[in-house]
Amino acid sequence: MTPSIEIQVNGVSHRVQAGDNDLLLYVLRNDLDCKGVRFGCGAGNCGACTVLMDGRAVQSCDMPMWGVAGRSLSTPEQLAGDPVGAVVLDAFVELQAAQCGYCINGIMMSVTALLHRTTSPTPAQLQDTLHRHLCRCGAHARILRAIEAAAARLLEEASA
Repeated sequence: MTPSIEIQVNGVSHRVQAGDNDLLLYVLRNDLDCKGVRFGCGAGNCGACTVLMDGRAVQSCDMPMWGVAGRSLSTPEQLAGDPVGAVVLDAFVELQAAQCGYCINGIMMSVTALLHRTTSPTPAQLQDTLHRHLCRCGAHARILRAIEAAAARLLEEASA
């Protein structure tokens, strides 16, 4: 019998049947129907599967379930419900920062984590945030414009 593990996803507590070494990506997609979490490379290199764990961006395709028990997880389905995530989502949609859209969910999750830490990210912080994300469509310039727009809106809201 497979053991059960309790995890909190998007503010809701779940008890899932999963072994310690089962991967978070598959539990999120297959058991909890979080289809915004994408399978890309399966090795933690492309960023398509990025989720937030206790506010920190992590790749779910190489995250064993023993590492998430008792942690708070957020998936792309939660972006609109998070004040910072909603601004990021709006900026990406408004500036059409996605082309095929496959990688963009993971990118928005990492950007949301960054903008929770600072609304004035440095170029080095942006580079560090995006270094684990592969986008083959060539939407990089639009992605950077969307991040800048989201950061500017959050600064404006903070000073209002």
